[in-house]
Amino acid sequence: MSRDEVWNRIRVDAEADAGTEPALASFLHSTVLSHPRLEDSLSYILAGKLESSAMNALTLRQLIDEALREDPAIGSSVREDLRAVLSRDPACRSYLVPLLYFKGFHSLQAYRVAHYFWTHDRTALALYLQSRISEAFAVDIHPGARIGKGIMFDHATSVVIGETAVVEDDFSMLHEVTLGGTGKVGGDRHPKIGRGVMIGAGAKVLGNIRVGEGAKVGAGSVVLEDVAPFTTVAGVPARPVAYPANAHPALDDIGL
Repeated sequence: MSRDEVWNRIRVDAEADAGTEPALASFLHSTVLSHPRLEDSLSYILAGKLESSAMNALTLRQLIDEALREDPAIGSSVREDLRAVLSRDPACRSYLVPLLYFKGFHSLQAYRVAHYFWTHDRTALALYLQSRISEAFAVDIHPGARIGKGIMFDHATSVVIGETAVVEDDFSMLHEVTLGGTGKVGGDRHPKIGRGVMIGAGAKVLGNIRVGEGAKVGAGSVVLEDVAPFTTVAGVPARPVAYPANAHPALDDIGL
């Protein structure tokens, strides 16, 4: 058995599901059980979801495998993201579920591959992948953005993250969140999000501003100014309204 605890649990759950639901046995074999490592399973899954008439799944898988092989930190981030989803999302009962079914997880891992190529002077390929990720998952993350590990995008539809955005570790957000620019300036123009931040559905954080560690942004808010650490803001425009119950609200169960 592998020493990879996350991968071992994924395989056990896949075998159990294949036994109880024979109609899924072939699917589970091709996506999980036929692969020796989590990275191999993930590359197979992402390639199948991102393939198009312009680039087939085989070519995509070779590119994804290259990124995962050359940058082992991606694999570490993948595992931390799986742990984040399992610990924070009450709708998720195993690591297998986000690996197979959650487009927030898929879009984030595909971004990690695009970011690898962006930082290795293959910008045309990175931008192509950004476009396909947006088409496939309705999530638009510029490959130049810098995103940490232990990240959860819940539901994820209509998420937008700009080129110069920075997201630190242990971050959670829901759907329709924008980490964008104001449209008034160039250069470094997108938000910087501290560790442990939680951003609610539909919130817009705009401009080169900082949302401090442990802050929480209420659903539907528009944030145009810095947010102090360990502070809850809400409204349009957002203003401080409270203090989160815990130091890192992103780590809380989201309750959906």
